[in-house]
This record gives sequence, C-alpha cells and structure tokens, in this order.
Amino acid sequence: MALMVHLKTVAHLRGKGDRIAKVTFRGLSFYSRVAENCEDVARFNEVFRWPIASRLDGNEMLEIQVYNYSKVFSNRLVGTFCMVLQKVAEEGHLELTDTLIDDNNTSIKTSVTIEIRYQSMDGTVGVWSDGEFLDVPDDRDGMFAFETDSLLSLSFLRPSVFISSTRAGKGVFSAMKLGKVKSSKDDYKRGDEPAVLDMEDLDRKAMRLAGALDPDTISLASVTAVTTNVSNKRSKPDIKMEPSSGRPVDYQINITVIEARQLIGLNMDPVVCVEIGDDKKYTSMKESTNCPYYNEYFVFDFHVPPDVMFDKIIKLSVIHSKNLLRSGTLVGTFKMDVGTVYAQPEHQFYHKWATLTDPEDITAGCKGYVKCDIAVVGKGDNIKTPHKANETDEDDIEGNLLLPEGIPVERQWARFYVKIYRAEGLPKMNTSIMANVKKAFIGENRDLVDPYVQVQFAGQKGKTSVQKSSYEPIWNEQVVFTELFPPLCKRMKVQIRDSDKVNDVAIGTHFVDLRKISNEGDKGFLPTLGPAWANMYGSTRQYTLMDEHQDLNDGLGEGVSFRARLLLSIAVEILDTTSPELMSSTEVQVEGVSNISESATGKIDEFFLFGSFLEATMIDRKIGDKAIRFEITIGNYGNQIDGVSKPLSAKKKKKDGENEEEESDLIQNSSEDEADEDGDLVSVSSTPPMKPVITDRNYFHLPYFEKKPCVYIKSWWQDQRRRLYNSNMMDKIADKLEEGLNDVQEVIKTEKAFPERRLRGVLEELSVGCSRFVTLANKDVNQAGRTKLDRERLKSCMREMDSMGQQAKQIRTQVKKNTIRDKLKLVQNFLQRLRFLADEPQHSIPDVFIWMMSNNKRIAYARIPSKDILYSIVDEETGKDCGKVKAVFLKLPGKKGFGPAGWTVQAKLELYLWLGLNKQRKDFLSGLPNGFEEIKSAKMGPCLHSVPPVSLVYNMKQVFQLRAHMYQARSLFAADSSGLSDPFARVFFSTHSQVTEVLSETLCPTWDQLLVFDDVELFGEASELRDDPPIIVVEIFDQDTVGKAEFIGRAFAKPTIKMCDEHYGPPRFPPQLEYYQIYRGNCTAGELLAAFELLQVGQGGIADLPSLEGPTDSERGPILPVPLGIRPVLSRYRIEVLFWGLRDLKRINLAQVDRPRVDIECAGRGVQSVLIQNYKKNPNFSILVKWFEVDLPENELLHPPLNIRVVDCRAFGRYILVGSHAVTSLRRFIYSTPDKTSNNWATAAKLMNGYMVLTNGGFQPRSSPSDIIVNMDAEPSVRKMDTVVKLDAESDKEKKKKKKKKKGGVEEEDETNERVLDWWSKYFASIETLKEVYIKHDDLLLKGSKTKEKSKEKKSSKDKKKGHAADGSEKRTVKARVDELMVYDKELDSEFGNFEDWLHTFNLYRGKAGDDDERTLDDDRIVGRFKGSLCMYKLPLSEEITRETGFDPSMGMFQSIPRNDPINVLVRVYVVRATDLHPADINGKADPYVVIKLGKSEIKDKENYISKQLNPVFGKSFDIEARFPMESMLTVSVYDWDLVGTDDLIGETKIDLENRFYSKYRATCGISSNYSVHGYNVWRDPMKPSQILAKLCKDGKIDGPHYGPGGKVKVANRIFQGPTEIEDENGLKKQTEEHLALTVLNHWEEIPRVGWKLVPEHVETRPLLNPDKPGIEQGRIEMWVDMFPMDMPAPGPAIDISPRKPKRYELRVIIWNTDEVILEDDDYFTGEKSSDIFVRGWLKGQQEDKQDTDVHYHSLTGEGNFNWRFVFPFDYLMAEEKIVISKKESMFSWDETEYKIPPRLTLQVWDADHFSADDFLGAIELDLNRFPRGAKTAKQCSLDMIRNEQELPTISIFKQKRVKGWWPFVARDENDEMELTGKVEAELHLVTAEEAEKCPVGLGRNEPDPLEKPNRPDTSLMWFLGPLKSIRYFIWHNYRWLILKVLGVILLLLMLGLFLYSIPGYLVKKMLGV
Repeated sequence: MALMVHLKTVAHLRGKGDRIAKVTFRGLSFYSRVAENCEDVARFNEVFRWPIASRLDGNEMLEIQVYNYSKVFSNRLVGTFCMVLQKVAEEGHLELTDTLIDDNNTSIKTSVTIEIRYQSMDGTVGVWSDGEFLDVPDDRDGMFAFETDSLLSLSFLRPSVFISSTRAGKGVFSAMKLGKVKSSKDDYKRGDEPAVLDMEDLDRKAMRLAGALDPDTISLASVTAVTTNVSNKRSKPDIKMEPSSGRPVDYQINITVIEARQLIGLNMDPVVCVEIGDDKKYTSMKESTNCPYYNEYFVFDFHVPPDVMFDKIIKLSVIHSKNLLRSGTLVGTFKMDVGTVYAQPEHQFYHKWATLTDPEDITAGCKGYVKCDIAVVGKGDNIKTPHKANETDEDDIEGNLLLPEGIPVERQWARFYVKIYRAEGLPKMNTSIMANVKKAFIGENRDLVDPYVQVQFAGQKGKTSVQKSSYEPIWNEQVVFTELFPPLCKRMKVQIRDSDKVNDVAIGTHFVDLRKISNEGDKGFLPTLGPAWANMYGSTRQYTLMDEHQDLNDGLGEGVSFRARLLLSIAVEILDTTSPELMSSTEVQVEGVSNISESATGKIDEFFLFGSFLEATMIDRKIGDKAIRFEITIGNYGNQIDGVSKPLSAKKKKKDGENEEEESDLIQNSSEDEADEDGDLVSVSSTPPMKPVITDRNYFHLPYFEKKPCVYIKSWWQDQRRRLYNSNMMDKIADKLEEGLNDVQEVIKTEKAFPERRLRGVLEELSVGCSRFVTLANKDVNQAGRTKLDRERLKSCMREMDSMGQQAKQIRTQVKKNTIRDKLKLVQNFLQRLRFLADEPQHSIPDVFIWMMSNNKRIAYARIPSKDILYSIVDEETGKDCGKVKAVFLKLPGKKGFGPAGWTVQAKLELYLWLGLNKQRKDFLSGLPNGFEEIKSAKMGPCLHSVPPVSLVYNMKQVFQLRAHMYQARSLFAADSSGLSDPFARVFFSTHSQVTEVLSETLCPTWDQLLVFDDVELFGEASELRDDPPIIVVEIFDQDTVGKAEFIGRAFAKPTIKMCDEHYGPPRFPPQLEYYQIYRGNCTAGELLAAFELLQVGQGGIADLPSLEGPTDSERGPILPVPLGIRPVLSRYRIEVLFWGLRDLKRINLAQVDRPRVDIECAGRGVQSVLIQNYKKNPNFSILVKWFEVDLPENELLHPPLNIRVVDCRAFGRYILVGSHAVTSLRRFIYSTPDKTSNNWATAAKLMNGYMVLTNGGFQPRSSPSDIIVNMDAEPSVRKMDTVVKLDAESDKEKKKKKKKKKGGVEEEDETNERVLDWWSKYFASIETLKEVYIKHDDLLLKGSKTKEKSKEKKSSKDKKKGHAADGSEKRTVKARVDELMVYDKELDSEFGNFEDWLHTFNLYRGKAGDDDERTLDDDRIVGRFKGSLCMYKLPLSEEITRETGFDPSMGMFQSIPRNDPINVLVRVYVVRATDLHPADINGKADPYVVIKLGKSEIKDKENYISKQLNPVFGKSFDIEARFPMESMLTVSVYDWDLVGTDDLIGETKIDLENRFYSKYRATCGISSNYSVHGYNVWRDPMKPSQILAKLCKDGKIDGPHYGPGGKVKVANRIFQGPTEIEDENGLKKQTEEHLALTVLNHWEEIPRVGWKLVPEHVETRPLLNPDKPGIEQGRIEMWVDMFPMDMPAPGPAIDISPRKPKRYELRVIIWNTDEVILEDDDYFTGEKSSDIFVRGWLKGQQEDKQDTDVHYHSLTGEGNFNWRFVFPFDYLMAEEKIVISKKESMFSWDETEYKIPPRLTLQVWDADHFSADDFLGAIELDLNRFPRGAKTAKQCSLDMIRNEQELPTISIFKQKRVKGWWPFVARDENDEMELTGKVEAELHLVTAEEAEKCPVGLGRNEPDPLEKPNRPDTSLMWFLGPLKSIRYFIWHNYRWLILKVLGVILLLLMLGLFLYSIPGYLVKKMLGV
C-alpha cells in the first residue's frame, strides 16, 4: 500500500525568488528540491511516496506548504493547501488545482496543481513495486513471524520502512513505523534524491548482531508498532442502562481533632467545632491555654448521592470561651470540601495541620493551627491508617499543612465575582388556573414564574434579586464571594429558583468546576468563565404541584429535559490585603453590573437538526398497546407539549421573536407542517403516531419496514461551534486511545503475543492525533464572542496536547515486553487527562433529547450531547455520531430508572442524526445508507425542493442471516431461593428474537446452541455496516414454573459481518468464542461465552452460505449445536478433588443438616464425596481424595466453571440442596510439573498462582558440588538487643562516659535494664521501626513528585530537628537493643494468602442474590463453607512424579497432607488494643469491652470495660480449649457497655483457625527473631527451635540439620551461621544450638523445594465490622492468636501484656523570682506604673488543680520575689510519653474516664486586682519531655528561647530530674506578634512517688522543708493594712524634695501674708506715732 503525490506546479506566485515545498501526510514530511529563480510559476514536478501499512482513512489529511526559500534566513511561508483524502480513499486517483490559504485562513491567488494516487492493499488499484515491502508469512493468529536476517539486510533508503502482515482476507493487520525523518536544512540542497531515513530508533550495531536473539531484543522488533485492533474488543459495546449518579450511597467521615497550636488570643478557653453540612460536633473545652490537646474522635454517617457528599463542606472552627449561655467568639475557621479529601491517596489526610483564618478579618493572616486526621470512607473502601504509635509532639507545622499536593502553603484571599446577566426559556412554575382568575379580575396577564439566581460556593450562599413574572428575566447583578485562593472547594453551584410564598423551588442547576475553568501551571490562568450561556436541564417542563423529578432540578442525576439557559460570567481577583480601603469581611455581597452587548456571546446563527428513525424495537410491553410517537427537541425548539412559555413582552428581539411565535402557532394550529409566510420551512419535530406490533413476550416494535419517518428542526443559537470542535477532536483522540488501550488489555488478558507492539501502535496514533490537534486548533481565529477562557483554554489545550504527543513518542521508544504494564498505567493517565480537557465548561448548543411519547405522555428518553452530532467540514472536528446510524437505548426519567425498573430496555432505536448550520445543510443526508427516495411533505407543494423529507422510502435492501453461537454462561445471578437459577437466553436482533433452551438448576449453563435468524433486513452501506455493525442484545432470564420469567441480566454484542463478495475463511471466520459481560443494572451479573456472525445473503440465496451441519444430537431434537470450527478444541484432563470437611452449615427449612455429601461437577462429569455420617460429631470426610476425568477446552480461558454442591441426605432417599459454589476460574488449580533445574521450591511445582500441591513432590534438587552459604549477617543481633551478643568493650566504656557526663552526677538507671523492659517495650520499638519504614517509603514516593520548594522546607525542618539530636540519640540507643516483633497493619491472612496454601475454603451460597438497592449482601446468603482443594492436569502425566519414593497413589497429587481427625487445641488469644472505634453513646464515646467466641465457648470480659474510650488498650490474653474441626471459627467482638439496656455490638472480626493451624506457613505460634529463655522475650512455643527445625526437615524429606563447629548449621545444601551461646536468668552462659536453628527458621523460605516463609512473632491489625453497616470499618483491633495442640507438651504461662500501669511522679516547681514583668496598674495617688504580681501554674489537663503563689504587691520594676513551691502529683506512662488522668466527665457520669495527654507544665504571670478580674500578663508552656534549658541569669533570658525553640538544645525533666533557670513569659500584642511580658526564675524537680514519701515537702512555704520568706521591699504591702506605712513609702519616698519645697514655699507665703496683713497697722502706728 502506498500513497503517491505528484507535485507538478505552483502558479500565481508574487515576486521572484527561490521556492520550496513541503508535503506532509500522517505526520511525515518531505521537502521538494529548491526551485530556483522562478517568477510566478514554480515547476517542481516531483513525486513523493508514503508506503502505508494501515488502510487510508477517509478523514486523513494531506498538507502542502509552499515557502520562499532563503539560504541565510528562515523560510517564509507563502501559503498552505490542506485537503481531506476522502475522495482519494474511495477512488484511488485524483488530479486537481486549488488555491492556497495564508496564515489568516483567507485564500490567496497562488494555486497548486497535484496528482494523487493511492494503491490499496487488496490490489484493487495497482501492483506492488518490488522490494517495497516485506511479505510476512501468514500465521494463523496474524502474529509476526519474520526472519530477522532478511529483514535486516534491507537497504534503508526508503523514506520510511513498514512491515506489514497480510492476514488473508482482512487486508492489513499492522503497521510499524521504523524511523522518523529528520529534515535538516541541507535536505533541500540534495536535489532530487529521496530524503534519507534517520536511523534513530534502529541502532545499527543491534542490526548486525541480532542473529539468534529474542525478537524483542532486536531494536527492530522493539519498535514494531501495530495500529489495528488485535482483539475483538470492538464487538463488546459498553452500554450502561441504569443511571449511576444520583443514587444514595453510604459514607462515613472520620475526623480526629488532635490538638491546636499558636491560637491567637490571650488566655483562652478554646473549643473546636467540626461541622459537615448541617451536622455540628464539639470537642470538650480546654481552659486557659493557647495550645490545647484534645485527641477526640468524631464520626459522621451519611447516606447521600456521591455528588452531594463531595460538595459538602468540612468546616473546622475554633471558638473561644463557649458555654451554655454564650456562643463564644470565633478565633478562626478552616474550610475544605469532602471531594478534596476523597481525592487524596487513601482518601485521607493524616496528622496534618489546618490553618485557621478569620472570615471577619481577612487582613489578619493566620489565627492558629489545628492538627487533625480526616478520612472519608465509602462503602468498600478500606483505609490504611499509618500506625498510631506514641507520637512525639515535636512537629514541623509548615511542612505538614492540611492541603492537597501542589497547593501553595501561603494561600491568598481572593474575590470571586459571579456575574448573572439574564436567562431565557424558563418553564411555567405555576398553574395557569390562578393566572386566568387574576386576568379576569385585574385584566392583566402575567408570566407564571418569579425567578432569582442563587449561587453557592465554599459553604456560603448569595442571591440575586427576584424578577417578578418573567420568562426572560434580566438581572445584571454580580454575587461576590471572598475566599482563600486556591480554594479547597471544587465546585460552584448556580441555581435558578422560583420565588414562592410557601417554598422556593429550583428551576435548574448548573455546577461550575473550578478546575475546568482555570489552570494552575506556570503558564496557567485564574478561574475565568464567560460571559457564556449555561444550559440547565432537569425534570420535564409541564408544571405539576408535586414534581416527582424535582431532584433533577437540584442537579442530582441526569436532567431529562431542557429547563432554561442562563448567561453568566465568573472572574477572580487576588486581593492585596495590605491596601487600606479593603473590605475586611467575607460576607457575600450582591451588586449591580452594567448590561452586556448582544454580540458578547457570539453571533446568532440558524442551526438545522435532522433525524431519521430507521428502526424502533424492544419497546417495553407495558406501553405496547397505544400508538407511539417520538419527539426530538433541542432547547425549547421542537417541544410541542410543554416547550414554550411565551413571554408577554411584545418588544421582543427579532431573533427570539420569530421562532417563538412560529412555535406557538405550531402549538395552537397543531397542524404539523405549515409553510411560513416567507416561504421558510417549519420544523417537524415528531414522528407520526404508530401502533407497535409484537416481537415476543416482552417487547414490541414499530413496523417501519421500508418507510422511515424523519424529523427536522430549525433553531437559533450563538455560533460557538469552535468550542465543540476542539472538544470533538480531543474526544476522538481519547476514544481511539481508549479503544487501543482496551485492545492492549484484552491482548494481555487473553495472553495473545506481543501486546507491547499494539501499545506502541496506540502511542503512535496518540502522538499523530495530538500533532493533528495542534495544527487544526490553531486556526481558531478571532470569532465573535470568544471569551478569555476560550483563549486561555485553547493555549493550555495546545500546550498539553503538544507535550502529550511528545511524551507519547518518548514512551513509545521505551515500551518493552517487561515494561508494558507500567507504561500502560502512564498511558491511562493520558486518557483521563484527555477526557478532562475535552469537557468544555462553556456550553453553547443545548443537548438533544429524544422522547418516546404515548398518549401525549412522556415515557422514556435519551439524551445526546449536541457536540456528538455536530457537523464540520473537517472530519476530525465532526461529532462522533454525526451523520451515522447509531443504536440508542431509551431509559426511564429520574428516579424511575433506579432499581429493577431501570434494567428493562424501554426502547431501542436505530437513529440517524445530523446537526449543523443551516447554510451547510446540503450534506445532511450524506451519511444515510443508500437506496432511498425522499418523500416531502404533501402540504409543501412543489415550491421548494430543498425542503427536508418527512420520510424516506428504501427500495434497496440487503438480506442477512445472523448466526448466534450461544455456548455457555458463567457466574450468573442466583434468581431462585435454592441459590441457583434456571437460565435461558433470548437474543434480539433488529425486529427478530429467538430463545435458547432452558437449563435447570445451574449458574453456569452450557447451552451449546446455534440460533439462526433468517431474512434479517438491514439498511446500510456495506462498508458502514462492516465497521459498525448493529447491536445484538442478549437477555438472560430465569424460568419460573409459575409467573413470568425473571430477568437475570443483559449483554450487548456486535456480530462479525461477511458481505457476499467476501471469502468465508480465516482470519475473521469462523468467529472465535468470546466472553461478553452480563449487566444487571450497573452491577455485573456474569459472563456469556458466545460468537455472532452476520452473513449477507447474495443472489444465490441461502444456499451460498457456509453450510450448517444438521442436528447431531438425536436427544436434543431440532436444536443445532455450535458448529465444529467455533466450538473449542477439547483435550482430556483429570481433576482431583481433596475433600476435607464442611463447616458452619446452617439449617435448611428449619431442619439441621445431618448427613451431608458434596457433589463436584464440571462439563457434565463429576464425582461425589463420601457421606458424612454425623455432621455434628465430625464434619470431616473419611476419604480425602477422589478424581474424575473430563474433556476440557485447550484454551484455559474457555474452561467451564466447576460446580460444588452440598446436599443433605434425608430419610427415604430424599436429597435436599444445602448450598452451592461455582469455581469460575480453574486456572489457579492447574498443576504444572516441577522444573528439574529449578533450585527453589517456590518456582518448582506450583499451581498457577503459587499454591502448591506436591508438597514433598518432585525430585532431589541437583546436588551442586559447592554448598550455598547463606551468610547470616549479624544484623538481627546488632540492631536489636540480643541476650547473646557480647557488647564489645568499647561500647561499654562509652556508656559509662555518658553516664558520668550527666549533670548533677546522679547516675540514672539504664532504661534497657532487663527488669525494666517488658512486652510493651518490644511493641513500641517495633512500631517505631514500622514508622521508619513508612517514612522511608513516603520519602521515595515524594522524591519524584515534590517541588524543589518543598524539599527546601524539609531541609530546614531537618536542621531544626538537629537540636534534638542529644535527646534523640539517647533514645535511639535504647531502641536499638530491644527485640522486635512484626506489627502488621492488616490481617495476617492477607499477608499470607489467606493461608490457602493447600486447603481452600469455598463459601456455599443459597437463596436469591440481592441487588444493591435491597442491600442484601452476599454474606447473608452464605449457608456454610466447604473446605478442600482441586488439582487439574492434562493426561497423561509424566511417570517421574508417580515414581517418587513414598508416593501414595490414593492421595494423588495431594501427598503428605496431615490427617483430618478431630484434634484438641488450646487457643490463646491476645488482644492488645483497639483504635478508632465507632462511637456508640450519645456523648460521642463508647465503653468498650471484649467478647471472644469459639464454638460453644464464650468469654465476656464485661466487668473490665474501659470507660469512655474510642482507643482502648485492653492488654489481655484469653485461653480457650477447642476441638478442631467442630470449633474452628474464632469471633473477637468489641461491645459497648451500657448501664441500662443491652450492650451494643461495635464491631467484630472472624478468624478461621483451622486453615492457620494446618498451614505450611506454621501460623500456630509466631517465630520470634531471637531465642531467649527468660525475660520479656521468652520463647513461647513448647517446641524449641531445634525441635521445630528437625520436624520440618523430616516432613519435607530433606537432609539436615547438621550442626557444625564454629556456629554453622547445614540444611539441604545451605549453610547458616549464628551465635551459639545463651545466658540463663543467673547470667551463666551455656552452649546451645537454638540460635542456629532459629536462624534457619527465620530464613526457611530460602530452602530449596520445601521453603515457605514461616509466620514471625507478630501483632495483626484486623478491621472490626458490624453486620448493620456492611462494608464500612467500625474501628480496628490489634491482636494475635497462638494455638497449641493438646497432645504436645503444654505451653508455658501466657505472656503478660497487661497495659502498663502509669508510674506515679511528683513534680515540684519552686517559683523563686520574677523580673521585668510588664507593669499594668497606674497608682491612684502618683499615676506611677506598678503591678501586683502573682504566678499561676498547672500541669496540662489538670487545670482544676491549678496553684497560685501569693501576691507581690506593688512591684515597680517588674521584679517579684516569691520563694513559693507548687507540688503537682501525676501518673505518667514512660513509653507513650503521656500523663494519664482519670476523672469523671460531669457530675452525672457513672464512672471515671481515662485521658492520656502530653506532659506540659503551664506557668502564667498575672496582675492581681481587688475589685475587678485579674489581668493576664503572659505565660510559658514547657513540654516536660523536651523544653529549652533555662537561662543562667535574667539578662540572658530572652524571647529567642521560645522563638527558636526548634534550634535550641532541649532537655527532658524525666532524664535531668532537677533543673533551675530563667524562662520568658510571652503574650501576643494587638498585631499578633509575640512580646516578652516577663521572666521567671524557677526550679523544676521531679521525684517518684516513693522518693516523695521519703522526703515530703510542703506547698507554698509550709512545712516540711519550708522555704524562707522572700526578702520583699516594704512597698509590697497592701495600702489599707498600713496606711501610714504606705504614705511613708509611696509619698515620702518619691516626693520628699517636692514636699520640702512646697512646705518652704508655704512658709514663705504665710510670712508674706502675715507681713501684708500686719503692715498697714504697723504703718499707721508708726505714722501716728501711737
């Protein structure tokens, strides 16, 4: 195959110069030679040829670009010529001359003359030129079998090389492109020689060397790409019948509020409120603290549709001092929608800090942080919680913020402006009766709707004004939200509502997804939208008082009718919070905006929609008796019953006026086709009514025969096709990609060869598609009404598509056989990305609805997106269903479609639709099958011949015969109460239907029946039919003796088509049997194995078709079996069955099962077990192994299921079915012979998935001359404390040094002292290790994805952490020497394959299967369990296995399995703790206790319930004696204790002990990592390691163990090394072999042939489930089980794991002095600043025990002297670093509740006031485990001790015991800055309770050990106690000079006064001389 383009001339060029042309096809370009110095004509006269390996698609493009060539500068484009090769593909030859177009898409004078030839592969046009192709020998499977040498000796001179494989008859199978052509500048200078292939992909060396290598290692094979479908995946259309959205689902949201930090405010009493939607829950209140610790767990349960759930807002708010009377003041809030949490990995945030902001004050910044866990659990999600250990409270807040990946840490405030302009086409929302009454009285006519718009975003609502009585309201208002950006809420909800006096109802809802209208990349853009019209859909438009589909108007579920359209726009502006004129509140504002011009949303254009109904079948029989018509609507156009609500304003704009009036005429005159005055055509929107005729018992069809009714509608919309075109292009690329990926997966699934080649082909198509998109979308030039979003979206789509194309090319080169799965995942991400990009957020043309109407009522509908049927001149831009005949299934509207009603098909239409501009209308019939005449409407008269037809009459028809080969079905739905069904299948095709026979009592029927449909008439183009054959519907029913058959499920298929001129032969015929998925609603209900072929009947009639053999089965009468070429090839298999026993059989019809038997059946053959004589006494079988032989298909994928049935044999020979189980896939039981050379048993004899049967099987491993030494590194002994390892002397010295270094010379006791260590030390050490593994794992994951910023942050936090190194390293040393166990964060069973290594458990089902809605889970149908196994192998089996020594032929393949006699076992259950229990009491807590059931024994630990705890530590072990097999199911439940009434079950977990007991993983008692005979790590198993090892070696028949000198042991051919000494409790060392034996056991999986991983010592975490809430975890329990057979020596006593008792401590805090305390009070007399200081202190969580010093009055300098002692007794858990407090929650509490909180000491400084409340001055909180060392002097004490807490070295009071120093008091000022408000000199002294008793001390300054009185200045007295003293001090002290001066002046004044007073007298006396 090749495409040749002969480029002749380019004419009408301007100017003179050198010209060059570039010709591009399928992304591969060639340049012509340079035509030099040509004037207006350039004669190239060159031929370019592209060898192509896949058929030329009619919509591919050829592009020719003409350039002015320049040697120096870049070439300048003259113009481009593009053509679609449709004509070429059809005719093979074309000559033409056409003009070029320039950059702006306008045509220019220059023209090009070309000739194109196309040779197709089937030789219809030309012959091959030699050497162009490699002919690949035909292979039955169409796979490649080329010979490398001939391939590689090819001369690589062709522009591109292809390898093609000719599959006979099918034409092409594959295309492989081997190289890219590099067009470098020199290429043009070479004149005429062809462009040389650039050898990128093929490195030549590989070419030369590739002799005998695997084809995939030759680089040629590694670039082979296949672009046509390999599997027949296309024959399985994926059609979902039942609506999935809108149905309520169970959700549980778990939120743990751990603590808050850095809350802003003084001395607050904070409460955290958790709010989801309307549910609110509060934590308890913590008093006077800015960093409260809560650790409270809240659970919210919801039962709502997913959309509603994910739009709910989770709001965390911190409220200050809330109590019964006052609501408290809000400190800050944090908002996020549930969808964001659900989108996280594992659907959760774990231990993250939420940033609080104040919505009232956006300028303020962060108000604090709340640390929480948030998890959203849907049904069936299981949440992996990172292990909850003792968290160290040191946390890097900035690095762990509660934000999704990729959102910046500092979010800014932004305004979201939602502008609402106007709406159109609103429906009536009121009855017209009232309106008529009003009209009669008042004489005015009103529109019957009062609309307003409500916008909801991030938990806030905004409303526009109400426009009274208007179908076309105009608002011109904007709703403004203020929210942090980027917001953590994804969707904005815009709703038009009708204002009503009683209650407002929604008219329509539109959701705006912010992710789709913004782009967060570097070149991204802020959210922006419109102005654009948003179409709203919802319920049908008739107004009824109670609208049953009201939910649809609220946006739940798929709208079934157009409701209105709304013109809106959205913009976002980031706020500058520093600007002064900013409004600081986040209240929603509504403001007016100016009107918008008409053209802003695009130019109005006239659109034309045409539809033709070719077939209407499968009409539900309920509506089959009345005449039926179909109506098509687009917007309100075409809607005849309830479409137009005619606005009364006469001043209508012309564009609406026309059509609205025209429509209303239509309705009033109701004559269907009338011509308008202007000779224009009137829409015909519905087909004429017609009575259906019967097809079969369930369905009817309409008898259209050759006359097909048509409809057409004209409508007017803004011309925004460009948006839809871009969407369509991306959708098509995505569809092609999806089809390719499905194909690759099918190839992998069916294990065909070379899936990697197909994937390369897929990637190639993707990269070509992407580059094609970039070229086509580029011509999107300034259309009217382009919005900012259009421009930005186009840019970002082009960028994305471009990069996707590049990546696809790159991945293509990396696809190899071994990387295919990873690459497949990557490519699936592309698919999601494409689908996301293709979804256009700005609507333009509304969707098209097709309604089936009966009796003028709307019955069922289909909704077709308008873009799918939109026409474009360019093929890629056309909608995928435009101008094509499509099968459309109609469904019931809204909630009616839920459940069984939605399973039935309402109608199936074969429908042709075309939508385009009216002016492009000429092509609207072009896609219809040929052979019709148009019938115009009679009324039209002869005037217009362009009028569309009202019906088409087909006179040419094609007759076909359909053959449905119905082979079998499997895993069907159980429809009868027996748990089985009586299935038959009904096949529908066109208007025909046929039925298979009924097979009774089976879920896996093998019908083996051929159904032949003769005389099927199809209308269609041969090629169209072949590419997209009509759909076959297969419905499977359960036959009931009475009543009608019950629906089981439905499958869809497409047949393989053979036209009469094609040959019936490979590779397409005869067709292969394939599995089709059967759906029942949205759930799968089994698979159908069938093949369908559709054969055209030619002139010769049926005789020409391939013959059908007559019925070979005399018994089956006229039933035809599936013919030989199609039915699978069979071969002989033997199936061996291991019958072990039956368990937990329930009563059947109230009678107990007493004598059960198991029947096994497969493909008509089977075997029965022996009867169990007395089920109660011994439910095991006496004969273990039986076998039967059966013929099964060679292809394992086609193996029929194997049925297991249990029957109960009653008296008089009656049998009753107890239950059944179908093993759908036998693959895992296929036995493959052991590989002789294999060294490792795990790869030797194995069933397909690694389960083994031949345990002692096979052969001696080849004895290699050298033994393999397993070098046991001393790792376990160094890292963990081993009682044996001699710590080398050096480390001892170091330890001593360390101890000496300790301050105060007190040598502290060594924590790792054997006496101190207990089981919990081991547990916590293990959890630490587990966390480290998690962290490492997370780091690896993060490395790739985190941005550089983040890593910087991480670094800084790491540097901060270095401060703790001192403390940390000490801890490490402790940890490094503790033995550890495995803590599994899941069930042990899932870690070890359910312990089904040889014994499998099959659940037996009975009773009718439930559907999702009825919520009956399959668990309720389980009536018991069958234990056993299967092994199947092809006969004959090789001799060697049976010749093995000790081979017991009666056991077949199941050698050396244990006996199944009853056995007594001691079961010891250890329950460690439970976490995250679901609250059971009103107070949000529970009082849990444990109940253990095994058989008839039950242990209730009710008296030891734990009060008000959701994370209780039980620490208990329980011993139960059991007798296997009767009692083997252990149930561990957690109940909630209630004082009154019965206790409620919180959750339970079930463990099958029998499988564990018999498993080769040895799950009876975990193997610990080290052996010791005493202490906390004592060996638990009654058998020592050496005994266990000897037994394992004996059972496995392997050589060993041989203990050698020097600590070595040899087992099989492996040598292990290990220590050989052990220390007993007296410290004496003895020689022992136990360590060596234990080393071997810990590495047992490495032993060849019999190695298995043995279960280690462990704790498993099991989910607790509650039958009332299926599928949702109610908490988890940590536990483990040990089992000891009673016939062995008894085990030692149980390990003590009782919870650690907290240790009693006393903290003595002496407050010596304060300094620089800020002065608060002003003196009455003097106005001087002073403070009356006192210090208050308490230990966190014990606020009620707070203690105060006495008051130091009148400190003038901020100095205070106290010498006051606080004494705080407390209980402390060392391992968890928590204080334990037990107190009653309230006065009504029955008992005390235990709380665990971190040890934090709070000291506060206050100013005492007598008549008003004391003033808080400052505080400091010291975490007793890590707090900064106090400063030596007051001067050195500064704010930095708090600020740089992370960097400073910290100390722990538990290590130091006694600390003295100065610490700063801090508070926050108005600007939330920290300020220093004082300093305190304190001494902290920690003593244990015993020490405290020995040397007691008094509180304050009391006895014993009193402190001396502080030396306070005299000023510190109270003024009213010693007024004189006060005067002396305060007044005299400060003002004595002033007083003396005043006294002096007074004396002077007195003297002066006396002088003046007496002077006149004296003067008179003197003068008169008296």
